[in-house]
Amino acid sequence: MVKLVVFDVDGTLVDSQHLIVEAQRRAFTEHGLVPPPRKEALSVVGLSLPDAFRRLVGEAGPIEALSMSYRRAFQALRIDPDYEEPLFPGMAELIARLRTRADVQLGIATGKSRRGVDHLVAAHGWDGWFSTIQTADDAPSKPDPTMLRQAMAEAGAEPAMTVMIGDTTFDMLMARDAGAAAVGVAWGYHAPGALFGAGAVTVVETADALGDLFSGPLDESDAAPVTERLGAR
Repeated sequence: MVKLVVFDVDGTLVDSQHLIVEAQRRAFTEHGLVPPPRKEALSVVGLSLPDAFRRLVGEAGPIEALSMSYRRAFQALRIDPDYEEPLFPGMAELIARLRTRADVQLGIATGKSRRGVDHLVAAHGWDGWFSTIQTADDAPSKPDPTMLRQAMAEAGAEPAMTVMIGDTTFDMLMARDAGAAAVGVAWGYHAPGALFGAGAVTVVETADALGDLFSGPLDESDAAPVTERLGAR
């Protein structure tokens, strides 16, 4: 059976908080609105832009206009040397290690645009490393499970042998509703307690601890679902 490990991007692989907050600030200011506090701004990371701004300004707010302004601001910030999108410590090494395993396929499921993911993949030399890449351009916003279901279908993976790794409750709920295992990371934008409450089978504190979950073979003779095995570790 195919084993699929799917990663969220912002808050899981990439520390993009400063770009996100500043892009939101510029978008709100452009439309004469008061930017949300930092904590609130980061609480919607992982959602598609329309859904994120819908939560921040309400259904009657200028959702589409804010989304367009945010995209322009984010693209400008990406080339500004004062702002960076570094990978979280240890994640580059973990991705490189997992991609060499014959029993693992890698995937991405993110609220970022396809353009943003293409930039990330090119910047880190990850071309061809991921069997499936799902973005906000491909499916409804998390926590809708469509994105992860599409990833599993594209990779030929069963839900019982799929792991979704993310930092928000949106990731955990998406994995739960798609029948996959949900693993939370504690360095992102939602607290560990919230991740457990949304269905995480475990929450890890470091990239090394995350790698330890996959230190052994994923194709044990009893073929126990990944959900059961990760929850027992």
